[in-house]
Amino acid sequence: MPQRAEEFRTEGPDGLLRLELPDQHGQVRRLADFRGTNTVVYFYPRDNTPGCTVEGKEFRDLYEQFIALDCSIVGVSTDSVESHRGFAEKHGLPFPLLADTGGELAMRFGVLERGLAQRATFVLDREGRVARSFLEVTPRGHAQQVLNFVRTLLESHRMLGG
Repeated sequence: MPQRAEEFRTEGPDGLLRLELPDQHGQVRRLADFRGTNTVVYFYPRDNTPGCTVEGKEFRDLYEQFIALDCSIVGVSTDSVESHRGFAEKHGLPFPLLADTGGELAMRFGVLERGLAQRATFVLDREGRVARSFLEVTPRGHAQQVLNFVRTLLESHRMLGG
């Protein structure tokens, strides 16, 4: 059975953050590249399917609000770089889509099933630790739910003097 994402809190994120995957432009990315900001990592099964399109477009529509909160967005599926490129261009997605063709990142997060990433979202804090996981996600309205959590996370950080 794959590890659960909640276990990353105790094992440390470094190995996970160093895993290299290409984005829709072929640029090699690591989650470590986003360290220093909160990061939303959302997994989805397939490009250009109804639910995945709704979810991607909703993250796109809220993208500027996430950026204003110093929060990055990264989409991940097992589709190819080429598939991601077409999907991102068709729907104007301004954030990286990582091509996890071997399913390694999805497996490490515990969301790989029958070769596909299951729909799930993880919010990583500035150090790259999982601050919150959203499992069994319903695409419509999910991006707003994640944005609300990021706002709460930042507010609690401010209240604690961070």
